[in-house]
This record gives sequence, C-alpha cells and structure tokens, in this order.
Amino acid sequence: MPAAVENLKKQISQCLLKDRHRLSRQLQNLSRQVQQDRPLDPAVLADVEQRIHRSAAAVQARRESLPVPEYPAELPISARLEEIRELIAKHQVIVLCGETGSGKSTQLPKICLDVGQGIYGRIAHTQPRRIAARSLASRISSELERELGTAVGYKVRFHDRVSESTHIKLLTDGMLLAEIQQDRFLNEYDTIILDEAHERSLNIDFLLGYLKQLLKKRRDLKLIVTSATINPQKFSRHFSDAPVIEVSGRTWLVEVRYAPPEEDEDSGERGDATQQAILNAVDELSKEDRGDILVFLSGEREIRETAESLHRHRLQVTEVLPLYARLSPADQGRIFKPSGQRRIVLATNVAETSLTVPGIRHVIDTGFARISRYSHRSKIQRLPVDPRIARMLLEAAHTHALREMLVIAAALSVQDPRDRPMDKRQQADEAHALFVNEESDFLGFLELWKFVEEKRRHLTQRKFRRLCREYFLS
Repeated sequence: MPAAVENLKKQISQCLLKDRHRLSRQLQNLSRQVQQDRPLDPAVLADVEQRIHRSAAAVQARRESLPVPEYPAELPISARLEEIRELIAKHQVIVLCGETGSGKSTQLPKICLDVGQGIYGRIAHTQPRRIAARSLASRISSELERELGTAVGYKVRFHDRVSESTHIKLLTDGMLLAEIQQDRFLNEYDTIILDEAHERSLNIDFLLGYLKQLLKKRRDLKLIVTSATINPQKFSRHFSDAPVIEVSGRTWLVEVRYAPPEEDEDSGERGDATQQAILNAVDELSKEDRGDILVFLSGEREIRETAESLHRHRLQVTEVLPLYARLSPADQGRIFKPSGQRRIVLATNVAETSLTVPGIRHVIDTGFARISRYSHRSKIQRLPVDPRIARMLLEAAHTHALREMLVIAAALSVQDPRDRPMDKRQQADEAHALFVNEESDFLGFLELWKFVEEKRRHLTQRKFRRLCREYFLS
C-alpha cells in the first residue's frame, strides 16, 4: 500500500492542472495514514487511482487533438514567430507591444499552442468587450479549421461555448474576474493572455494586481500582456522587468479629409445633419472606387439610424453591416465573410480598439464617442447623461412630470430596448406596434414601460424572459 501511494504521487504531474490540487491533498491524507500505521481503505485508494488515470487520459486526449497552427505571411507578427516562441518558453511573463493590425490578438494564442501550452490547462485570452471575445473566437477557430466551441471557445455574459476539448478560451476581463471567486488560483489555465491592457479599465487594473501576486504561487502559469505602443515599459516594470517585444503594424498611405456636417439653424438637429454628412461622404467615396467602408458611430441607436438612412439611399450592390454588442454571433461574424458586394460596416469604436475589420479601404468617422466616467455617487464607472436629457429632468421636476420623464430619459440614455433582428424586422415591428402612441414617440416609451412593469410583477423570471423574446425586447 505505501508503495502504491508513492507511485500515484509521481503520476500527479501528468494530470490536468485543475485536478492536481485536490488529488495531491487526497494522497497526502493517505500518506499521513501510512505514517500513523493506520490501515488504508482499498476503496479510497482505488478511487484516487481512478481519478488520476482519468485526468491523465484527458491530458493525452488534449495532446492528440491539439491543432497545428498556420500563420498568415502578410501579418507583421508572423515575421517574429521564432523570437516570440523563445520568449514564451523561457519566461513566465512577457509584454508584447503591437500596433493595430499587427495580428497579435489572433496569432498569439496559436503561438502558445506551438510551444506546448493549452494541454494541461486552457489558454485564457481576455478581451475588454463581449463582441471582441466572440468575434475573435470565431476568427481563430476558422484559422485553425475547427468548429467553434471545440478547440476554440468563448465565455461571455449569457453565452458559454466551451467544451472539455477547448484549448483556447476567449472571455471578457470581467468574466475572468468572476471566475476568481470560484477558482482563486485560476487552476483551469496554464496561460493567460491579457489583451488590450493599455485600455486600463478597472477590470484590467484589478487583474494586473491580482496576477502579479498569483504568479509567485503558480510558477507553472504563463502570462502574456499585450499593449498598444503606449508605455509598455510600465507593464514590464510591474512584472519585475519582464521582457518586452515590439511588433509593428502594417502601414498604409492615408489621406485625411474633413467635411463637418451642416446643421439646420432652424431645427438644430445634429442627428439629421450627421446622417446627411455620412451619406454625402459615402457618395463621394463611391465615385472614386467600390472599396469597403467602415463608419465609426457612438452607439447602437446611431448605428440603427444610419443603417436605415443607407437603406433608403438605395446604394447599388452594397451590403450594410451593423456591428454592435447585442447582435447575434452569426450577424457579427458576417463582417469576416466577404459576399462579393461592396460593404459598409457600421461600428462603434470596438472596431478600432478590439478587433480589425478585414478589407476596409475607407473610414468615415463621425467624431462622436460615448465616454465612460466614474460616478462618485454610485461608486462605479458608467456612461451617456447627455446634458440635454439632464435639462429635461430638471425641468420635469418643476412641472410635476418627473416620474414620466425619468422613464423617457432612461430610454433615451441607453440602447433601444426594442430589438429588430436583421432577418425578423417585420415580425419585430408588428410586436412593437402594441407600444405605439399616435401623439408622441416619447409617450410610446411610457406605454412600453407600463407593459413591461406589469408583466414583470405577475410573471416568473422564466416566463418574463420568454415574453421579452416574443415581443423582441432586450
């Protein structure tokens, strides 16, 4: 019996990382019984042995199913493959400084697979936004010629496409923070890629501090911090002078043109003027060539309005592709699948900071963005109140209409809760007709609020969620 326990201890190193701690504790308990001359329960020993063999078999299966990566020659990071492989193999932490378009987000996890990571544990690849996590997972799985959810998966709020065979797991910074509550040593992973660290959100800063302490306890954990070319040495110093490697982006000759929108002095409608300016810019670019266009907008509401304007403009052989967080993964993935038509992609700044949209020849930037600010009152980071909406609330307080105006102001300050999927627009419009108020669109928000509040009070959570899906509400 004592020999059997010692033999099993030697096999622990062949098990999955997430199983090793529990198995080691069980074997320590058995060794303690041997030292105290207490008889061992054969059933307990057999159970531990079975768990070790099962975990080792899972490792072997993961090793055999490991994808063989190939690297696009046109990406700048492909020219530094050997250097990056060597740094990952030799150091626990490295800082990779790469410009937009260098290929760091799509190729780094594949390089980690090349050096033997992702077998005993998963490779966690964090992104600041859900849309980036889903899109990158789809892109990497496509490059590895594997179905999404097998070798490459993702986990974001409300969606989990990770299986036992997953080697690379895309997830948001916030999701990794949430996992720490259940697994404070992050034993699920043998590698963590903290992508877009230069954004320095509260989530990223917390992870940077937590991982620095964790690395001292987990010498088997690799950490790769990626950053744009903004003070990468700060990240290096934070992790005890970790090596820094720089990868340049692809450079193109860029012509910049300025065309400020002409505001209507009578109506003062900035939105209409911006829409017309976008249409004018599209027409101007269409006269030069039929290259794909990327339009930067500040949020989902603006994207929907611009999509409607472009559809009414009746552009020939042109596909309009919105890109925002609430879109389904299938609709988001359309930007990576050329259709043979000229494409106009309408996106927030996620297309600037978190993923690269392929094939873009022209960019139209409206110049507006939603800025995240820290709220001293709520003690959290939050976005849009727009000064005009704030003024509406102040006036409503004096005219005894604050209760109604709060609902309207809330609706105007967030993305439209009325969802209109690209393939079910007519059905959605018919469902939303229940909330139409002939006197005012604003009063329509009040009708919607009353409907939702009444149903929420009387229905279970499951039935309420189903009702929201039936009425295309999010």
